[in-house]
Amino acid sequence: MSDAYVECLVKAKPSVLGKIGGFLLTALSVLCVLTIFVLPPLMLFAFIGAILFGVGAYFVKMFTDLEYEYLYLDKELVVDKIMNKTRRKRVATYQLDRIEILAPIKSYHLDNFRNRNVNKQKDYSIGEELQPDKRYLMFYEGGEKIVLSPSEELIKLMKNVAPRKVFSD
Repeated sequence: MSDAYVECLVKAKPSVLGKIGGFLLTALSVLCVLTIFVLPPLMLFAFIGAILFGVGAYFVKMFTDLEYEYLYLDKELVVDKIMNKTRRKRVATYQLDRIEILAPIKSYHLDNFRNRNVNKQKDYSIGEELQPDKRYLMFYEGGEKIVLSPSEELIKLMKNVAPRKVFSD
């Protein structure tokens, strides 16, 4: 039994809609606070609006500021989602012996898998294509297609354990 352990933290790119929504809710909250001072007859409505828009801005920020953590320990890859650097949630656990293939997203090793019908498609990567593209595509038993952005150390360790399933081109 190998006791290899690797940890990798990846910051996901926030969506444009999330950024706009967070900015809009924050601006509306500030506008409601200013309304409290400018128009005292509307004080109650402005106060309630400021609280609601502020809470909405908090939740939008929490769900758009994402990081993914990959933990590899004893032939098991665990993916955790960290929201706003405060809350952690385990989103998936993958056994290395059930992985069909793990290769760079533009690898020729994935040619046989490209036209496959998949039931679930999950993205735990940085969310954008960089040059050079460091994202990896994993096909998991049961029809899952997973996009990851692992470190070179993680790929090297997984390749040592399963050399016929993990490719680093």
